[in-house]
Amino acid sequence: MNKEKAKKIIKLLKKKYPDAVCGLESEKDPFKLLVMAILSAQTTDKIVNKVAKTLFAHFPTPESIAYSEPGELEKEIKAIGLYNSKAKNLRLACKRLVEVYGGILPSDMKELLTLPGVGRKVANLLRGDIFSLGGIVADTHCIRICGRLGFVDSKNPVIVERTMDKLIPTEKQSDFCHRIVLFGREICGAKKPLCDECFLGEYCMYNATINNKK
Repeated sequence: MNKEKAKKIIKLLKKKYPDAVCGLESEKDPFKLLVMAILSAQTTDKIVNKVAKTLFAHFPTPESIAYSEPGELEKEIKAIGLYNSKAKNLRLACKRLVEVYGGILPSDMKELLTLPGVGRKVANLLRGDIFSLGGIVADTHCIRICGRLGFVDSKNPVIVERTMDKLIPTEKQSDFCHRIVLFGREICGAKKPLCDECFLGEYCMYNATINNKK
């Protein structure tokens, strides 16, 4: 039943958001997306995109970040939250990328998770957008919306990822996640979801609960 429901929701999301693109403007460059994804934790894509324009002008390669002087990288990303810890992770991740993988981003999940600053969410984003291997990016939008739609009764990102992985075909997972983000920003917000305007209302457990209380 949930698979049929998921199939209908995938179709409706595609109709509403035909152009499913990542909010991080990396031009699908593996190195850039890695860096921007690490920077994006607890920060908006808009801020990361703005910082990235000057960041990559000064640090165009993994080597340039890996062996940067103390303070240089921090200065470039200071507008981003937790910039000190993120700078540390970026240096270590890029150093490993250069010294272990020859500057080429690995596609294997276990190998990606050895890069500092890369968790399952970032790894799935990279696997989907760079390597077309799919992957459920269980960010706050995905967790909230999949819960409201009744697919999963948990806020644990790993549980959400594994549950949705079984419901969404691999080749559609990346687009699904990008569309869920757009849907979350425009309609299904955390505090004030626009239920009266929602095109997924008939499939939503949250919407049904709200209507029952009226």
